Amino acid sequence: MSQSTASVITLNINGEKHTLPVDHRTTLLDALRERLDLTGTKKGCDQGQCGACTVLLDGRRAVSCLQLAVAAEGREITTIEGVADGEQLHPVQQAFLDLDGYQCGFCTPGQICSAIAMIEEHAAGWPSAVTADVRPEAEAAPLTAEEIRERMSGNLCRCGAYVSIVRAVARAAQADDAQQPPVSDELARLAGSEQKEGVA
Repeated sequence: MSQSTASVITLNINGEKHTLPVDHRTTLLDALRERLDLTGTKKGCDQGQCGACTVLLDGRRAVSCLQLAVAAEGREITTIEGVADGEQLHPVQQAFLDLDGYQCGFCTPGQICSAIAMIEEHAAGWPSAVTADVRPEAEAAPLTAEEIRERMSGNLCRCGAYVSIVRAVARAAQADDAQQPPVSDELARLAGSEQKEGVA
């Protein structure tokens, strides 16, 4: 007797429940785009290398092309369509808009979802590969350009908008500075100077 290769699952996406039948091999990315018409999440490499399909699973970033839809059942899924608060853009979205953190825009949804989680990871004291002091008792290091570049390295931008992306992430991290570790002085100048001088 052969086992079924499909199941009916319920996905909690952006605060709404969606029930749909899926083949067990269907990725979360394909379920979002092809079955639920949530096309903000982009299909880039389809191999987990470019970050264009990044979404948030229970608040943590994940590349949806490597996540099976059936394995995402019961988890809180947030796509780019769900990060804003109604008409009010998320601070990361606003910073990307203000500082031109995009060019063609294809990678932008994944960049924004990744940046949202990255800022929270840094605030929680998670070290990166470039963090100097990784001892558990050490205070969170200031967010530097080097830290942002390392923490965002899983998201590729084929247009090369990395300088503006770093500025946008720094600006967004400052938006809630009461709860975030400080950004470095150099990065604070970088993130703040664009308001007066315009984007280079």
